[in-house]
Amino acid sequence: MRKETKDQLRSVRNVRVQQTNRQVSIITIIKTRKKMIERTLSIIKPDATMRNLTGAINSIIESAGFRIIAQKRVKLTIEQGQKFYEVHKDRPFYDDLCRFLSSAPVIVQVLEKENAILDYRELMGSTNPINAAEGTIRHRFAVSIDQNSVHGSDAIETAANEIKFFFSEIEIVG
Repeated sequence: MRKETKDQLRSVRNVRVQQTNRQVSIITIIKTRKKMIERTLSIIKPDATMRNLTGAINSIIESAGFRIIAQKRVKLTIEQGQKFYEVHKDRPFYDDLCRFLSSAPVIVQVLEKENAILDYRELMGSTNPINAAEGTIRHRFAVSIDQNSVHGSDAIETAANEIKFFFSEIEIVG
């Protein structure tokens, strides 16, 4: 057994060794001690880009410990907005949302951090800025529930799909 593995085992309390097997699941122990780095998609929406808030929002993101590992400014067509928000196509706000997303340039970016998805959703704040916690991006910058300045992925699978929508592997430098 390697020295670093022995040291890791010594530092873990309450490790159960199965007497019949006499093997400790080192992989399980290491996984519990490893940080789970995630990636999430962030969009700085038209209401924020039109007010020149990209730098201010990125400053908040980076101050919260996120790494911006890919970023670009794009102008989406309505069709691209519809494809991106396809999951919401049966919702009453779908058409307005797609028109809004294509109304001006947006900043799409990949953020990386331990627990990135949940942490970024907390940093964004509630969709309705009236209900957003003080200090969140939406509390500080959102104009309304419809013009709420930022988008963030809501799950690991969603994040992977959203990132692929905007970025190729070569564009993500982490």
